[in-house]
Amino acid sequence: MKNIIHTELAPKALGPYSQGVEINGMLFVSGQVAINPETGKLVEGGIQEQTKQVLQNIAAILDAAGYQFSDVVKSTVLLNDMSDFAAMNEIYAQFYTENQPARAAYSVKGLPINALVEIETIAVK
Repeated sequence: MKNIIHTELAPKALGPYSQGVEINGMLFVSGQVAINPETGKLVEGGIQEQTKQVLQNIAAILDAAGYQFSDVVKSTVLLNDMSDFAAMNEIYAQFYTENQPARAAYSVKGLPINALVEIETIAVK
């Protein structure tokens, strides 16, 4: 059975999708951008500030579903500019300190609300 995950500690969906969906011991976290859930606005600052907020949003969704970063098996990182990769990676490494998940990173033409980074995640128990 499919379980829809929602928490007020992460931003509301910007469209017709769920923050996360759990099924058969797997959690699929929708792409998160750097929206502060308290203000509903994109955080100020550059790629590092945005990456930190994105990962905090992911942490809130993981927690709401009973998962943690150690359960993440795959992440996909979308960057507005690939020259931000190293700076994003510095913050990303602070959240995945061991047993890092598989990951792909792409540069895209644009992201919702002019965000610099979006990350989607898959976790398994």
